[in-house]
This record gives sequence, C-alpha cells and structure tokens, in this order.
Amino acid sequence: GDILDDYLRTDGVWLLTRNKQFYKTNNEKECAEKCEAERNFNCRAFLFTRKNLQCLTLAENARMTVTFNSTEAILYEKKIYLLQCRRGIGKDYRGTEAKTWRGIPCQKWAEITPHKPNYTPEKHPNAGLDENYCRNPDGDESGPWCYTTDPATRFDYCNIPECERQCMQCNGEDYHGDVSRTESGLECQRWDAQEPHVHGFTQKHFPEKDLKMNYCRNPDGDLQPWCFTTNPTKRWEYCNIPRCTTISPVSGLGSQCLSGRGEDYRGRIAITESGNVCQHWNTQFPHRHGWIPDRYPCKGLEENYCRNPDGEKRPWCYTINSSTRWEYCAIPHCDGTEQGIAGMSNMPIQVPLPEECYRGKGQSYRGTTSITASGKKCQAWNSMFPHRHEKTPDRFPNADLRYNYCRNPDGDNSPWCFTTDPSVTWEYCNLKTCDDRTQK
Repeated sequence: GDILDDYLRTDGVWLLTRNKQFYKTNNEKECAEKCEAERNFNCRAFLFTRKNLQCLTLAENARMTVTFNSTEAILYEKKIYLLQCRRGIGKDYRGTEAKTWRGIPCQKWAEITPHKPNYTPEKHPNAGLDENYCRNPDGDESGPWCYTTDPATRFDYCNIPECERQCMQCNGEDYHGDVSRTESGLECQRWDAQEPHVHGFTQKHFPEKDLKMNYCRNPDGDLQPWCFTTNPTKRWEYCNIPRCTTISPVSGLGSQCLSGRGEDYRGRIAITESGNVCQHWNTQFPHRHGWIPDRYPCKGLEENYCRNPDGEKRPWCYTINSSTRWEYCAIPHCDGTEQGIAGMSNMPIQVPLPEECYRGKGQSYRGTTSITASGKKCQAWNSMFPHRHEKTPDRFPNADLRYNYCRNPDGDNSPWCFTTDPSVTWEYCNLKTCDDRTQK
C-alpha cells in the first residue's frame, strides 16, 4: 500500500518541537521515507511545506506538544503512535499510558532505580521503550506492562483497552469502539463540531476521554455511552452498546487488603470501624442511595461488603444503624500493617455520599447525576464554554464541584448545573427529594 496510509494527515497545522531534522524533498512520500529511515530519534510525525518543499521529521506528535495554525504546513502523524488502545496483546502499542492498572506511575525504561530493568531501549531498540510508557517488549500474553516506581512492586500491567472491543465493560467509560449511531438510529455529531449542537465536551476539556470522530463515548460517568446527534431537534441520546460477556483481566482483579484508596478491595469485611454492621448494597433501607449493583456492575457491590465505588479515602459502607448513614471500614493494609482508628479523628464522620435524591435544598448532594430536568447535559464546572461563570471549584472549594455533576453551591432551591446548550444558561437537575417515594 501507499506509505502515507500509515499516517494521519492534518492540513494547516505546525508543531512546536525541539527534536527535529530538516530535509529537502520533492513530495510527502519522500518525506515519509525520511521519517521511516530516521535514526536520530523515533520519528512519530513529519511536517511538509509544499511551497518550499521542506521536510521536517519530528520526535513528537500533536498529543505530546503544542500546535498552532500554519497555512503552508501539512502535518502527517504516524497512526500507531496515536492509538490509545491495544491490538491483541499490545506488542505494537505505542500510546502514552504511563501508569499501572492500580495507578502506580511507571519507571522510565532507561533508568535503573528503583528497579534494574532487563528490558532497556539499548537492548530492544525496536520495542518503543520511550520515556515511561507502558509497552510489551516480551510479548506477555496479559498485555502492556511497565516497571513501577514502587520499590515493593517490580512490574505490573497497564489498563490498555482493546481497539477491537465493540462491547462495553461496566458503564462503558472505557469504551473505545467506533459505534457512531444512537439507540434510535440517529447519526452522532462529531465531538470537535459545534453544529447542530454547541457543547463543552471537547478534547481540550476532557483530554483523557478519547473524544474522537463521532464515536459514542461516556466522558461524564453516565449510565452508558452516548453522543450528541446530528438531528437539530434531538440534542443527545444513548448508544446501543452491548455489554461484554467476559470481564477483562484488569477489571476482574480484586484485592483482599487495602492498597491506595482501596478501590480494588474485594474482601468480605462488612462492619465499619466503629462496629456498625453494613447495609446490603441492593437494599434501600434504612438508607436510600444510588449505588445500585446492577447500575455499577464493576464496582464489586456484593452483599454488604465494604467497598469504595466513588474514589473516597478508603472503603466504606452504608450502615444498618438508621442514625448513622455511612462510615469507613477498617481494612488491613497490604503491607501487613493494621489500619487502626487512632489518628483518624480528622476524618469527617458524616459526609453525604452519592444518592439519587437530595435532602433539603440539596447543598449536601454528592451524587453523579449530570442531566437537567429537561434532559440537557451539564457543563463541566471548570469549563467556561458555552457559558462563562463564577461558580468554579476554586471559588467554592467545599461544594464538591467535580466534573459536570449536579450541585447546589449557592443555596438555590435544589441542585442545578450550567448546561451544554448555549441557549439555556442553567437548569435545575433531574432529581427527586429523598422523601419522595413516588415510583417512575
């Protein structure tokens, strides 16, 4: 095939990079050949200017450095370095993930501390052992891995999604497939387009969410992947992504002890640190809540075991004590030390946790609903598009203004949010009060 088939072309873009080489060539194909033959660095992209027939081979691509407009330039990026997913066991993965599935930063391949590596850039020059990016130089069947910066863990695997996966794990936040139609058959709007619907879900505001082309994604932790539609009368809709029949090795792993915040804890402790018995996750008594096992299939919400589904400081549970809504649990650390209660007096005793309803005016609501009463998507609190505002996380540090979740930072009548619809600045959210037991 054509040598340029391995590159993604973008007209009118220039990259700001220090590591580059200049060549005189007659056309783009000759420039691509220079990139393939480059030995001064790993050539990830090249720039070609038709007017001057100038060729610049580059060590970086648009994901790694600053870009700006240049009418004369044409940018060609190697597709293999743009993939943020793996094909098969990921031996050719060249993405920029640089932490393990547990969140531990990777050690640089060229360094010898804290671990002396067997796989180095010198020994394996064609394995892509750049920086501290996850790679699979030895063809490990479990996929890309890295040496870790934790002296106690020599290496661990990375959570790289499969490119071919057309099904979703959990709520589809890891979905990277190419389905681009909604469940009713509407074509999705491109994420980098603002027509027919203006919105704030852009690569700039959500750089880790793979918002490319017009593929269905779940950037806001919704129940399943969705997209804005190309129908001017239908702003957005869920996509019909089948659930995977098998759990990926990473999401299936579980720990019997406390590591980090304990989000991977899958032990059977079901009592809080003060001795309260935990409430079953699939019951709504004595405390109503939104952490329903069927909605969050990968959070390990089994029986009444202590879990950490929301990134709290450590595992917790609702209690069967009607006067104590929830408490942290005492989970033994993986390093063998016992997690005692002493020294934890600075931990809040009553912090409202995610639920699908609000109490009072909802100033304590900490759920993950991000849809308004009329069905509009919420704008992220740290974004100024499409609406500029002063309700930012910095100005309201105690209001938990995370992502685009509904909140009530200013004492309004109920939780609300700015919307991604430029014609509607804000709306109240699609939430009921906790004492409203009316069923849908």
